[in-house]
Amino acid sequence: MSTLRFYSRLDTLIACSNHLTRPLTRNIHTAITMPKEKATTRKTKAKADNTGKKKTKDPNAPKRGMSAYMFFAQAQRDNVREENPGIGFGQVGKVLGERWKALNDKQRQPYEAKAKADKERYESEKASYNANEEEEDEE
Repeated sequence: MSTLRFYSRLDTLIACSNHLTRPLTRNIHTAITMPKEKATTRKTKAKADNTGKKKTKDPNAPKRGMSAYMFFAQAQRDNVREENPGIGFGQVGKVLGERWKALNDKQRQPYEAKAKADKERYESEKASYNANEEEEDEE
């Protein structure tokens, strides 16, 4: 039941009630018709001793593999800038997205092959990086 419907029914009951011999006082009426305020206090868990600090990224960690779209955008960004001088950063992305959607599977194939090779590169570098991390932790 919606809140508005509830209050209109409550007002109707109060107005039509023959059981009440005196009018409701302001405090009782407010308590009946006004919704309760939500408590804003929140219980928090005890935080670790490094509160508010982000985990620093290891500069020696391998870089993630690029997607096929990113290889396409990297190759086509200069062309879009030459064709549209003075175009903004967001507009370049919009044009690149439209061009990417317009490509068929055969035209996307070289970019997808690059992305697949880059993903394999990342996975192999990550495996060797994790192996080195485990060796350092054991020492």
